[in-house]
Amino acid sequence: MRKFASVVLLVAAFGGIAPLAQAERLKDLATIAGVRQNQLSGYGIVVGLDGTGDQTSQTPFTVQSIRAMLQQKGVNLPAGTQLQLKNVAAVMVTTSLPAFAQPGQTLDITVSSIGNAKSLRGGTLLMAPLHGADGQVYAMAQGNLVVGGVGVQAQGGGAQVQVNHLAVGRISAGATVERAVASNLGENNQIRLELKETDFATAARVVDAVNDQFGPGIATALDGRVVRVRTPSSSDQRVAFLGMLEQIDVNQPLASAKVIMNARTGSVVMNRAVMLDNCAISHGNLSITIGSDTQVSQPNALAGGQTVVTQNQSVEIKKEPGQMINVKGGASLAEVVKAMNSIGTTPQDLLAILQALKAAGSLRAELEII
Repeated sequence: MRKFASVVLLVAAFGGIAPLAQAERLKDLATIAGVRQNQLSGYGIVVGLDGTGDQTSQTPFTVQSIRAMLQQKGVNLPAGTQLQLKNVAAVMVTTSLPAFAQPGQTLDITVSSIGNAKSLRGGTLLMAPLHGADGQVYAMAQGNLVVGGVGVQAQGGGAQVQVNHLAVGRISAGATVERAVASNLGENNQIRLELKETDFATAARVVDAVNDQFGPGIATALDGRVVRVRTPSSSDQRVAFLGMLEQIDVNQPLASAKVIMNARTGSVVMNRAVMLDNCAISHGNLSITIGSDTQVSQPNALAGGQTVVTQNQSVEIKKEPGQMINVKGGASLAEVVKAMNSIGTTPQDLLAILQALKAAGSLRAELEII
């Protein structure tokens, strides 16, 4: 009995040290297996451009597509005919088929040039089938493009002004669903919740929250990512049940300390207070400046000499004295970054220092470089 009381006090003490984070909806933490989007893509032709289409001599597939389309329409071109098209562009059409989409519903589509068209502005996409990963046609696309930009070019001077991107357009409700994707939601009166991030503590808390709401035995954790939930047998009750399930609040455990660094921009992002052990940081800068001054030597008016232009090169090397920062154990990384910025540390130097801190074992956090 005394041993059990000691365990309870120990758990309570740790609970006071690491308080729970703010609760989040189950809908934001997990997805339902099988409820997902499916990517669709297709090849199409955009016509009606104002002389900004593909250069057919460099994109022969555009000419082949026009020939095939004309043959389907009953127009046979004489052999050896060379088409010089300026108002046509070959494009790829992409969209996502939402879960439970039914035939007759419409989708927004994105149209992107795959040739060397200058602009798709003002064009019309001809009927193009959209295929899924299995090769089946799930939607048909057609419509007038909307391009969020404008381009202006001078005829002879070579000046050119372009606003936004002109090789990509969008058509609202430009595709119609022709085939639905079969769904096995609720098969065997159960669903599987898939956490967005693998975490055993989160999975356990999801099970507790669901069972507290609907009764014991409703939810069972299969591993650190998947939770199995029993559902009603009828479809209408299952839909209502899933609607309530998504709104359950789950207390999230504190996430592990993490530092994200962008090596290209020098950005450093921390997800929470990251602490450091005892360490010392030394920093110094070496800069080299190379300059060039132009001097003109011009003779007097009647001297008969020539004007001479000379270049004077100058090289300056400047070395800043090294500076040492002593960091006491328990200091937050935010304080250290602030101190290093105060002595003129560049973003690239900061990245190198953080890597060295991690290698020395002073940085108590996961370091990820993107």
